[in-house]
Amino acid sequence: MKTLFHSLVAACMAVGSFHVPASTFGADAEVPPKPNFLFILCDDLGYGDLQCLNAEGKIPTPNFNRLAREGVIFTDAHSSSSVCTPTRYGVLTGRYNWRSKLQSSVLGGLSPRLIEKDRMTVASFLKKAGCHTACIGKWHLGMDWALKGGAAVNELSIESPDQVWNVDFSKPILNGPNSVGFDYYYGISASLDMVPYTYIENDHVAALPDEEGEFLMMEGKEGRFTRKGPRAASFDAANVLPDLTAKAITYIKERAEDAKKGQPFFLYLPYASPHTPILPMSDWQGKSGLNAYGDFVMQNDDCVGQLLATLDELGLAENTMVVFTSDNGCSPQAQYQELLPKGHNPSHVFRGHKADIYDGGHRVPFIVRWPARVKGGATSKRLVCLTDFMATAADVIGEALPATAAEDSFSFLPVLTGKASGPKRDVIVHHSINGSFAIRQGRWKLNLCPGSGGWSAPRPGKDDLSGLPPVQLYDLSADIGETKNLQAEQPKVVARLTQLLERYVAEGRSTPGKRQANAVEVQIFKEIPAPSGKKKKS
Repeated sequence: MKTLFHSLVAACMAVGSFHVPASTFGADAEVPPKPNFLFILCDDLGYGDLQCLNAEGKIPTPNFNRLAREGVIFTDAHSSSSVCTPTRYGVLTGRYNWRSKLQSSVLGGLSPRLIEKDRMTVASFLKKAGCHTACIGKWHLGMDWALKGGAAVNELSIESPDQVWNVDFSKPILNGPNSVGFDYYYGISASLDMVPYTYIENDHVAALPDEEGEFLMMEGKEGRFTRKGPRAASFDAANVLPDLTAKAITYIKERAEDAKKGQPFFLYLPYASPHTPILPMSDWQGKSGLNAYGDFVMQNDDCVGQLLATLDELGLAENTMVVFTSDNGCSPQAQYQELLPKGHNPSHVFRGHKADIYDGGHRVPFIVRWPARVKGGATSKRLVCLTDFMATAADVIGEALPATAAEDSFSFLPVLTGKASGPKRDVIVHHSINGSFAIRQGRWKLNLCPGSGGWSAPRPGKDDLSGLPPVQLYDLSADIGETKNLQAEQPKVVARLTQLLERYVAEGRSTPGKRQANAVEVQIFKEIPAPSGKKKKS
């Protein structure tokens, strides 16, 4: 293709800039000490589940709303993938997930470590800069369990039923969160519907999973259960949300004095909720008036409220940057068919849901609060990806990232402070559960597949896609629901965006700089379909 790289379309409905008034903190104001970071990553929480983002939403979310009042809402924020594991890779490395060897789907609870050896992460970077670092929650990025003699587990997919007992759980775990920069870890290895059903503390299980177990997938829905496998007798899936919250509160309390004395903390809190199993505690059952999913979201909101109250009580709220978001769109496990008739749509106005290449799969809630530096109650239309946290953290503490790290991370600090500096994001690449790509620039979004790439219709592998164009082009300024495919009317836009994606793959980065693509990326380049739908020859 012989096309030119065009500039960002100024008329984009969903991308704009927001500036905090200069009076928020003057040029002569004393620069506050390095802040604490609290990154809260919910699991499968939909954009439309927050009242501050969806005025028609039916789930009361007072604490999410409080964050919005006191912080900045980003209305055009996205996860790099529409499913769990790849998004988490992007958050911690500042790289698009498809630059790793995981090209589709997710890992299992027994899968080996995904993050490459010696790969810099947000945790290792902040730790080197003097922060105490902790991860409390769902990991889902693999760790090296001790396998029984001659046994095996799937490397890049969920373990099969005949593999779940192939691990010697009594032995230390290698290459877990501690190996990528976290001083402390407590949580579960993967999604809460995956084995093993036990907590892990640093490099060992907190309780030996020595019995077979499973859990109801959704409160009130009999007959559907999580995967069966190793479970510690004391482990109850319904307690995980309050347990993780309590552990996070304890950690913050333990670090409070050091934080006030000049050693800030970075707490990465990846919740396992409201992902399945959807099991709200008895005190929350029936509260939403919708279904168990609505109740679970309310309980999750309350847990965030407890964290905010802890920061208040300890005098840490002012200089703690709280980032609140979700790893992808809401899952159909929330039972949309029950929620929609009651007026609640977790996907809001966006097409699709978790797993999809459509915006419902990857447009996520994103709120940032940092009272010491940022005036609250504002909204930004600036395009943001969860990979951007790493560059932002570096910007906040005033430390430079090496050229070999965070290749797809743009700082959004200038958006928060109103001080224009450095490169800004005007393009984002999306990825679905089956490995389909999309690229967005300005108002144009190009989906490089004929269907959803995920779980909504038209579904790859289940629905007949033979009569559909090989790619989809949408003008989001006029069609936020991605309903009118303009690929035939706008061939130049299709060619330009395809070429831009190829460039990002081939160059190994989307931020300014130089890096040679690795073997995985070279293969990706060959697999990206041309506008005709045909793949390039090897």
